[in-house]
Amino acid sequence: MASNMPATRDLLETPVQPTDAAVTVQGERFRRYLSAERIKKRVAEMGKTIARDYATTTPILVSVLNGAFMYTADLMRAIDTDCEIDFIKLSSYGDEKVSSGEVRELKSVDAELEGRDVLVVEDIVDTGLSMEFMKRRLAEYNPASLRVSTLLHKPTATEPDLTLDYVGFRIPDLFVIGYGLDYGQLARNLSDIYILDEG
Repeated sequence: MASNMPATRDLLETPVQPTDAAVTVQGERFRRYLSAERIKKRVAEMGKTIARDYATTTPILVSVLNGAFMYTADLMRAIDTDCEIDFIKLSSYGDEKVSSGEVRELKSVDAELEGRDVLVVEDIVDTGLSMEFMKRRLAEYNPASLRVSTLLHKPTATEPDLTLDYVGFRIPDLFVIGYGLDYGQLARNLSDIYILDEG
């Protein structure tokens, strides 16, 4: 898979400390970890970088359902250059807090990806098994380039050696909810991101 795309800096930010603000979901307490304002600022920064890197092409964003839909919408609005959108849906969590390790494709992309610059948009890279599966699957379409943007990354939990081109925040290996991320399909609608309070 050849690409003339310029090399991209891995956009990482130092971890932040949880605040006292908290919510209870499924009987468990979560503390606010990333505010909506901080998320918005970071997504805007990433959008500008992506727009710069794809200035001479029209990328197609492949959003991973269901969790990445909020991040994808905000990121796409922050990319002030032509781009397209499609969706893929995988399953590895179900209603649990820990990935099952078994990745299944529930919905494939509809767009023609051959010869296109493809940007996978994910909410979180945890074990990395879903992302590894997805990159391998999308590579079968012979895109001109294949890159990844993830809002969150748990580096200590990631098993395969993955290249993540645009990363919003590195976080510890704890369960997170909000801003599209769920716990048993709940809490996706929270504007902030919360981390499991194990204290």
